Amino acid sequence: MLLEAGGKNTGYRTRIPGFVAFQTPKTNWGFETVPQPGLNGRRGYQPRGKGLGGSSAVNGMVYIRGNRWDYDNWAASGCPGWSYDEVLPYFKRSEANVHGANEFRGGDGPLCVSDQVSPNPGSLDFVEAGASLQIPRNDDFNGARQEGIGLFQVTQKNGERWSASRAYIEPHKDRPNLQVMTNVVAERVLFDEGRAWGVAYTQDGEAREIRARRAVVLAGGAFGTPQLLMLSGIGAAAHLRTMGIAVRVDRPEVGGNLQDHLDYSAAFECDDTRFIGQSLTGLINSAIGVIDWFRKRSGAMTTNYAEAGGFLKIDPEAPAPDVQLHFFPVALEDHGRTVVKAHGYSGHVCVLRPESKGTVRLASIDPRAAPLIDPQFLSDPRDMALLKKGVKAMYRIMETPPMTNYKGRDRNPIDLNDDDALDRLIRARADTIYHPVGTARMGSDDGAVCDPQLRVRGVTGLYIADASIMPKLVSGNTNAPSIMIGERCADFILADLG
Repeated sequence: MLLEAGGKNTGYRTRIPGFVAFQTPKTNWGFETVPQPGLNGRRGYQPRGKGLGGSSAVNGMVYIRGNRWDYDNWAASGCPGWSYDEVLPYFKRSEANVHGANEFRGGDGPLCVSDQVSPNPGSLDFVEAGASLQIPRNDDFNGARQEGIGLFQVTQKNGERWSASRAYIEPHKDRPNLQVMTNVVAERVLFDEGRAWGVAYTQDGEAREIRARRAVVLAGGAFGTPQLLMLSGIGAAAHLRTMGIAVRVDRPEVGGNLQDHLDYSAAFECDDTRFIGQSLTGLINSAIGVIDWFRKRSGAMTTNYAEAGGFLKIDPEAPAPDVQLHFFPVALEDHGRTVVKAHGYSGHVCVLRPESKGTVRLASIDPRAAPLIDPQFLSDPRDMALLKKGVKAMYRIMETPPMTNYKGRDRNPIDLNDDDALDRLIRARADTIYHPVGTARMGSDDGAVCDPQLRVRGVTGLYIADASIMPKLVSGNTNAPSIMIGERCADFILADLG
């Protein structure tokens, strides 16, 4: 039995990649953070997928696994079995890469991974500009090395989004041992003498319960999973008592250890109508893109927006690239919520392994209420120092041919030699690039929320299969690692329960 708070996500809004910019509350939880001191007291935006496939149904479709060092560091830090060599087979098992299988890639898994069908010319020029600065070209960020610049591969098949639901649920929807219930809200896990035996949920306003013969698995993500754990009495005792919840297991780290990639975006306007914009030509281009998608599954509507990017090592002592770049063929402001009518493009920078950590706490005992999300962005000064260096590196690419041919006009011009001004600009504009993790971390120590087999400590019969179990944020986008975690959890459950 799969319980899902949203809908089925089978319509064109989720299948057409370019329609990611037009999500609604039916497909996006649209959370916000609490005010962030590091961002001048602003509330950050935290979009999260709602419906089957979760955030993989509304994300930028970038297929990045992270760096070998990330997983080796997990294993060395108390998570045996999670080294790169041990997780690689699960990445490969999940993947159906358009180029087939090799030493690093899978060829016949359920998750389709493809080259972009119709990348924007500006994305290709971004790669050329970086290469002219001696940044090595990289045609496979998930292969032998991560460092370099290139086009991202995407979770698409023949120009259509390929979400986790399309990979793992839709092909098996008629199996007799799978039942899917959508538009239901899980309220709490039910226990008997410390064993999870079911879930209380609400459907059509009616409170119901469902019994699990073997186990309960949580996959609510970095926000939903700790929220449901706390509603079930597993969390920091003082916080639970404040909320009037009986304490089942005092586990202070539930909702702690929140890590996310803070992103700075520089948007440029230009006169080249091949970039996305809202001029008459731009609207005609979009209409042609929709027609091309329906006719040939090609054209502008196959864009994932974050088409190009790269991984740079700013600190020569870093064990792996420490900054990631994304290039968008649109002048993106405030997650697209601020309308920029002009044609243009944007460059994005994030610190890959932030030192700042935050929390998720309950705002209410109502499971429909959004939790209190506090990433504590830039609370550690090391993140700002590295982010400023990353911003300068991104601008060097933007100021190098062939990018200079577009004569882009920076919407927020900055003197990069004025560190104080750059600090102020980052605090005024930076926000998430949608990679929250860590709020139910695994580990071998007593403080860990779950053990390395993803079993919640202090109870039995309860597993977690999402990015909340990450002890440290990976060096890249988090969709592919989340799917790998699901594959691993499936094997752990089989090993435990047969």
